Amino acid sequence: MNYIGIDLGGINTAAALVSEEGEILQTRSVPTPRTPEGVADAIAAHVKALSEGADELAPCIGIGAPGSLDTERGVIEYWSNLNFHEVPLAEMVRSRTGLDAVMENDANCAALGEYVAGAGKGSRSLIVITLGTGIGGGAVLNGRLATGLNGGGLEVGHMVIEHGGRPCTCGRRGCFETYCSATALIREARKAMAEDPASRMWALAGSPEKLNGKLVFDAAGEGDAAATRVLEEFLDYLGSGVTSLINVFQPEVFCIGGGLAGAGERIMAPVRETVQREAYARDSRQQTRVLRALLGNDAGLIGAAMLPRYRI
Repeated sequence: MNYIGIDLGGINTAAALVSEEGEILQTRSVPTPRTPEGVADAIAAHVKALSEGADELAPCIGIGAPGSLDTERGVIEYWSNLNFHEVPLAEMVRSRTGLDAVMENDANCAALGEYVAGAGKGSRSLIVITLGTGIGGGAVLNGRLATGLNGGGLEVGHMVIEHGGRPCTCGRRGCFETYCSATALIREARKAMAEDPASRMWALAGSPEKLNGKLVFDAAGEGDAAATRVLEEFLDYLGSGVTSLINVFQPEVFCIGGGLAGAGERIMAPVRETVQREAYARDSRQQTRVLRALLGNDAGLIGAAMLPRYRI
């Protein structure tokens, strides 16, 4: 049995034909149309092209989408990038393809992809966080995708880790993503640059506007004091947040992805050290494995394709 997954993004709409084992067999991508009808047409064209010559095809396709979703009805309630309101995308795709369609938040799809074919393969439970502009999250618990009451569960970026702390775009203060997203890391590093004209970050980036997360890690690796202070605080908060989530869910695997995960062991090793030191179950025989995400951008496609197996 083969499955078709759709990853609906603000720039491109990608599709993949995926095997039962989570292996991508074929992919396609087109620029995302700017109307609901155009999006549905593009998805239908993807389905038609991927269906040709495929082995037995599942009678349901999976769609990973951003924005606020009603996953039971298959409706995009609101998507700010394209100003979509109450778009019944699943039904629109169904009417064009003759196949059932299920929808899920794109971060949840990425978690499911890592569970099926990535860092969580072979486990029964997995928590994923992605460190990017914000912090995304997803979970598969006891072999089932966990989505919460309204499909928006695992908004870990808005878990408060510093009461009364930095203001967040969500309206709260001290949220996880105000301390541990790539945005937060770069913001604090720019402040440190302004306070230390001799910082190595100036030489590496040239200007605060060109600073990125990799350069902060690189400057710290070269012994820069300003970058080191920023990075130590960042990793301290990250380890604390990861440990708290492990204490709550006790997953077999905790997976870190997103752009900052490209730092590899420079980010993973300090987080593991904090977990090993501070996790409530640190003396237990079984320990959560803290791993880097493996699938990159393919995670969302694979997870979307697997939705009919794990959500229905």
